[in-house]
Amino acid sequence: MKKFAFGLAAAIAALALWIAPVAQAADLGHGGQVFGNNCAACHIGGNNVVNGAKTLKQADLEKYDMASVDALVAQVTNGKNAMPAFEGRLSDEDIVDVASYVLSQAEQGW
Repeated sequence: MKKFAFGLAAAIAALALWIAPVAQAADLGHGGQVFGNNCAACHIGGNNVVNGAKTLKQADLEKYDMASVDALVAQVTNGKNAMPAFEGRLSDEDIVDVASYVLSQAEQGW
């Protein structure tokens, strides 16, 4: 049992080390630039000019299960409804940075 617990702890530690650089890699300054160049026309100040009920404000992100980098990356990459897909138009790094920027701004109240 001790070997299993030790192995499990080692696996969790290794996973945390593998994930941490991804989470720390986001460049919020760059994300802000990407947002300004690609998103602000529809989402200025965290609003949504197409669908006012689905803003980038913290409450709406939480309400629609979008309050994570993964969820926002999927949305930006694939698009949905009136929002275009940015896959192929933005790099993976751009998308992670802009998703992280949006979450940061939402947490701060835009």
